[in-house]
Amino acid sequence: MDQIFRIAGPLLKITTPLIRRRIRFLPFLPLALLVVLAVRVLRPLVTIRFGPLPSALIGHFAPNPEVYLCEQEAGIYGRRGVDVFYYKGETCNLQLKKMWDRSLHVSQLVSLPDRLNRWLPGGQSHVVPWRLNQDRDTHSLLMRTQPHVYFTEEEERQGAESLRQLGVPDGGNFVCFHARDAAFRAALWPNRDDYHHVYLNSSILNYQPAAEELVRRGYFAFRMGAVVEQPLTSTDVRVIDYANNGRTDFLDIYLAAKCRFFLACASGIDAVSMIFRRPTIYANMVPLGYFPTWGPDDLLIPKKLWLREEGRHLTFREIMNSELRLSATTEQYDRLGIEVIENTPAEITAVAIEMDERLNETWETTEEDEDLQRRFWSLYGPSELSRTFQSRVGTEFLRRNRELLD
Repeated sequence: MDQIFRIAGPLLKITTPLIRRRIRFLPFLPLALLVVLAVRVLRPLVTIRFGPLPSALIGHFAPNPEVYLCEQEAGIYGRRGVDVFYYKGETCNLQLKKMWDRSLHVSQLVSLPDRLNRWLPGGQSHVVPWRLNQDRDTHSLLMRTQPHVYFTEEEERQGAESLRQLGVPDGGNFVCFHARDAAFRAALWPNRDDYHHVYLNSSILNYQPAAEELVRRGYFAFRMGAVVEQPLTSTDVRVIDYANNGRTDFLDIYLAAKCRFFLACASGIDAVSMIFRRPTIYANMVPLGYFPTWGPDDLLIPKKLWLREEGRHLTFREIMNSELRLSATTEQYDRLGIEVIENTPAEITAVAIEMDERLNETWETTEEDEDLQRRFWSLYGPSELSRTFQSRVGTEFLRRNRELLD
């Protein structure tokens, strides 16, 4: 009997709150059922669909609705109906929530009808058709459409005043930069072991020289991040450790939306710059198969993979022709005896300089450089993750690693 209680006790602690939550919804089931039936009766006249907004992580809260709206605008989903959303999970950024409330039909009241509709047969016509990879602009629609979120006049005034308070003069250019570390997820889920995401992490100190080079070129540079492991060490006042000084939900969105470009690592906050069509540098990208390939103004440089047993880097072709193409846990790399190598400060600085000069139309390329680009992108083909290939790999990175193209 004691053994039964030892096993059942922890299970009861987990399931009891779940049972209570479900019981709490029981009085509302009849009303939810009436809503579902009414929606189905109305389908010949108008198709009403329900769907959750993934609001817990900004890497999905920003791009998923925006890409969906672009695809809807392009007619990918056929006859348009009325889509009603609800927030699923804690809201990671209240400013972005406010902006989606202006652009979408949002009501928490449809949460229960949505779940009931999915449970009843024939409900698929009333489900917002999110793709599995809804955060990816596989049809390259972002650059052919306008953003579906916007700042009000009052928010524009607030943002301009905030920039002045941060030291940026009217009309001053600034960039944002960010390196993913373990601090954010540790704060969000303190009891969860996040080791399987370690391969994605990188040091902000490897980004700092690039930020300092950009301020020498006339920019201010804002270090982004909601929760970060370590402060910056720069003594240049134009390199602003905003993540540790004065960070707000509003400025997270405003800075990412208004920056000249974003120097990032595909960690989440850079998705805000993506939906506002800001050029983005994706440094420390891994795995290769998840490259965001659709942005004609975007630059990318990947982490390299070191094969410990053979004492060499894996070529891009070897990576793309193996399970490493989409390896998404640290454990996979450990099992294969592979060390994931961060981009160096020199590599990140070089691609930041390239972005600056491309935007200023002073960058010069060669036919050899174009050939290196073609050789790299020839390793890819259309898939559920990418259908168009308009982004570029950092020129200096390919020049110095051309042997990885063999």
